[in-house]
Amino acid sequence: MTELPTEEERDVAAQIRSLAETREDSDVIELVDLAGEAPVDEEELTPEELRDAWPLLGMDERLEGLLVLDRESAEDFFINLPALDEARLLVALPQGQRRQWMRLLEPDDVADVIQAAGADHRDELLALLDVPVRREVIALLAYAEDEAGGLMSPRFARLRPQMTADEAISYLRRQARDRVETIYVAYVLDAEQHLHGVVSFRDLLTAPPSATIASLMETEVQRVTDEMDQESVARVFSETGFNVIPVVDRDNKMKGIVTIDDVVDVVQEEATEDAQKIGGMDALDLPYLENTRIEMIKKRARWLTILLLGEMLTATALGFFQSSLIPLLALFIPLIISSGGNSGSQASTLIVRAMALGHVRAADFWRVLRRELVIGFALGAILGTCAAVRVLLWGVAGRYGEHYLWVGITVAFAVTGCVMWGTLAGSMLPFLLRKLGADPANASAPLVATLVDVSGIVIYFTVAKLLLTGILL
Repeated sequence: MTELPTEEERDVAAQIRSLAETREDSDVIELVDLAGEAPVDEEELTPEELRDAWPLLGMDERLEGLLVLDRESAEDFFINLPALDEARLLVALPQGQRRQWMRLLEPDDVADVIQAAGADHRDELLALLDVPVRREVIALLAYAEDEAGGLMSPRFARLRPQMTADEAISYLRRQARDRVETIYVAYVLDAEQHLHGVVSFRDLLTAPPSATIASLMETEVQRVTDEMDQESVARVFSETGFNVIPVVDRDNKMKGIVTIDDVVDVVQEEATEDAQKIGGMDALDLPYLENTRIEMIKKRARWLTILLLGEMLTATALGFFQSSLIPLLALFIPLIISSGGNSGSQASTLIVRAMALGHVRAADFWRVLRRELVIGFALGAILGTCAAVRVLLWGVAGRYGEHYLWVGITVAFAVTGCVMWGTLAGSMLPFLLRKLGADPANASAPLVATLVDVSGIVIYFTVAKLLLTGILL
């Protein structure tokens, strides 16, 4: 099932198709932009305007829109597209045009494009590359997408320890022509490619011409392993403030570099995935509007079904306390279980995010437990007092009968207990999931709230039986 195009989408597609059909003519073409402003000439169509229209266009219109731009603008526009869009364009292009667009990309970007295109197009896209580049890309494809090896670029400036500063500058000038990823720093490697140090271009320029690289390099180099998870790599960038970090294997052989622009995409992707999981659904593989309705239903229905089954346990819990379920006590069920659910959702969100940022580790379990126990009690006491005041005010007005004072005390203790339990459950569930090898982000707010709802019923009626037996029960 696909989304039907809106009138705006059809207008934009028609406009760009018209431009593509007549782009070789010298006549002025009128184009009504998305905002409905005055017509503009074809020469005024900019990459920014095409970027704004991009999400609304089908594949044919995207190709036509790209060809409307001048060659330099089109290449820059293509290079800055997400890997999935680049893959779709390459697959849609005529066979004879694919190679020239593929060659615009760096090896790490090519690897991303091939992974996005899928196994069916892997061989045909690899065949478009020159042999040396193909070897680099195949080496990158051996890594998982979410590992440092899958993010890195194999093109970096490298030097030997025995070189002089003058020789190094000449050598780096030649490497720069080979389109290395960054020339701000160069890495010092031996003949076996082991990483020994790093030297900045600034230090090279200010050093005596005869000074050796070994005497200029910094030997304490921040590095990441090729198997490190991309979230951990992003955390290293955050902690160090570096723009580029070398990637080494287990034997300290340098494999490539990860740059800050690669990590920006990772941070956004991981934050989006965590936010979707915390909302109580499976993470989306594509942007929201690019998912079909069927796919959205699949992603959301599974967790909603799990939550529904969990809420059924609430009815089961109520069944055990059926004899205590008098109308007066039933009035406060939503108030009590929602307080526990809200506190649990709040705690789980805080801990999941703290884990994602590296502020909380698995070893902090007991520290978090003690901390949340105190916080949960304090929050429970505050909310319990507020709930008791409400019951007492209505009780004085004659709404809850002659035993309203005992009802207020019962509600106060029940709210305190539910909030304490919700806070502990919400903060501990992410640790449990991590221990089991699952993503802590699966400790979603709706899941925690559902679990606390069931236990909240048990807490409430247990307190009621202890305090109200012989009075109301």
